[in-house]
Amino acid sequence: MDFLPLRDFRKCVKRYHGNYKVQKFSCMDQLLCMAFAQLTYRESLRDVEACLRAMQSKLYHMGIRCRVSKSTLADSNEKRDWRIYADFAQVLIHIARSLYAKEEFEIELDQTVYALDSTTIDLCMSLFPWAKFRKRKAGVKLHTLLDLRGNIPAFIRIAEALVHDVNILDDIIPEAGAFYIMDRGYLDFARLYIFHQCPTFFVTRAKGNFQFCRLYSHPVDKLTGLRCDQTIVLTGFYSLKDYPEKLRCIRYVDKETEQHLVFLTNCSIRLWRTGDNHCTALSACGGLAGGTVLQMDQAAPSYQGIFWHNRERGEDSNLDCHQHLRSGSDCQEGTQNRVEFGRNPANSQHCTFRESSYYTSTYEKSIAK
Repeated sequence: MDFLPLRDFRKCVKRYHGNYKVQKFSCMDQLLCMAFAQLTYRESLRDVEACLRAMQSKLYHMGIRCRVSKSTLADSNEKRDWRIYADFAQVLIHIARSLYAKEEFEIELDQTVYALDSTTIDLCMSLFPWAKFRKRKAGVKLHTLLDLRGNIPAFIRIAEALVHDVNILDDIIPEAGAFYIMDRGYLDFARLYIFHQCPTFFVTRAKGNFQFCRLYSHPVDKLTGLRCDQTIVLTGFYSLKDYPEKLRCIRYVDKETEQHLVFLTNCSIRLWRTGDNHCTALSACGGLAGGTVLQMDQAAPSYQGIFWHNRERGEDSNLDCHQHLRSGSDCQEGTQNRVEFGRNPANSQHCTFRESSYYTSTYEKSIAK
């Protein structure tokens, strides 16, 4: 915890008046308790309370200045402004992204590449009556925008399972010059045209019934799996009205699965070259709908909580710093129906778009070539 920028955290607390009329259990104490629960894979608030009270004499040296109880944690998680920790998460994401900025990527791109996907998590209707999904079961949908250079989440939102995927595009702040890879569940030409005007690049899969007209074709090497690379325009009445610009349609065959994939993109830069295996990376967006990005155990019972960790990591005794604080599992005692990251940590206002550090130089050079 010594590496956390606590000065920025205090700014977030002051911005949303997190310690207003608080006598003992401050926002810093709440942060430390929840960080302990996350790092040591606690499964309930009672589990957190039991572990921390077992080492009551060491809590002061950890930074926790008061006695921890289950009711105090529950009240703090329910009443305090979630934007305090959302803004602080953006500060930590900014630090982490700078550490992975020069990490090697399969595609030779200097711009940021994001993968957008969602997964539906089934819940018990009696325990989560607010999460309306179907007649006999409840559920929530977890939307994640993942930075592929380091696998860092840049945007997370938990919404009701009835909310369609395309509605999340309205909440994402486009980053100028970045690439967004998404499946066809996010295919909405009106919203994608907003991304095009920012300007950002998107790569998505086409639906089987979309109508277009081919303007001209580009040469491809069919030994790499490519079948065609075409510049097209939409011919549907509403689709052409929503997206009047040109698009690129790339047809690709996965050699391992023999699956035919059709990609749509507004990128005019040639991302694949003869003899390279760059299309293998792009074909990964064909599996986003199956939950490739979000590796979550949807078969687990609902009482195990929304964020379920891998069992083999949870059984690591070193996570408790050899203090042997692990205890039995209890039911998950609290969850929130919405978590949203993506706000500007500098202030509480949403930005029109985010500028990429690589956009000014790299994008103009690529267009010139």
